[in-house]
Amino acid sequence: MSDWVIRLIEQAGYLGVAFLMFLETVFPPIPSEVIMPVAGVAAARGEMNLAGVIGSGTAGAMLGNIFWYQAARLLGIERMRPIIDRFGRVLTMSWSEVERADRWFRRHGAFFVFLGRLLPTVRSLVSIPAGLLKMPFPSFFLFSTIGTAGWTALLTLAGYELREQFGEVDAWLGPVSNTIIVVLVAGYLWRLITFKAPDQR
Repeated sequence: MSDWVIRLIEQAGYLGVAFLMFLETVFPPIPSEVIMPVAGVAAARGEMNLAGVIGSGTAGAMLGNIFWYQAARLLGIERMRPIIDRFGRVLTMSWSEVERADRWFRRHGAFFVFLGRLLPTVRSLVSIPAGLLKMPFPSFFLFSTIGTAGWTALLTLAGYELREQFGEVDAWLGPVSNTIIVVLVAGYLWRLITFKAPDQR
């Protein structure tokens, strides 16, 4: 996958970085763990400016974040109520839990969004609950930008320092991403086994 990423960045420069990061956010199988280190190598060679790489990567990712936030906000959590009522066990979610999540999100949503942007795998999904629960857009934008810029800068600097050995970034982050996925799946299975509908409590 890295070959075509390298070619696009070489040909399109900052716009290529922004476009790839937008795609990465909208279509997660395109990994930022490859895109930004490759751009960092280009900056180390003097082909691009380091600050410009971080800025374009952050801007592209934020466009994707805003896309998912607005899509989820337009959908709205109320429209999901019939689905939650009918498939609550499969979703391991009841409407009362949604209401509790809404109250929690109003108090801690900013921290959730900021931290989520720094976690592999999770970072592409954070916009959806923020939009569904109608987190104020200024707060969403601010804390998403801070977290996204931090993640983007970390990967870019890794590529900048490692030069041609940028593959080591993915070699280290790959197991971290897999661990997060395993934890999420295990958590879901535990919820599925122990879940009780509200009328069973």
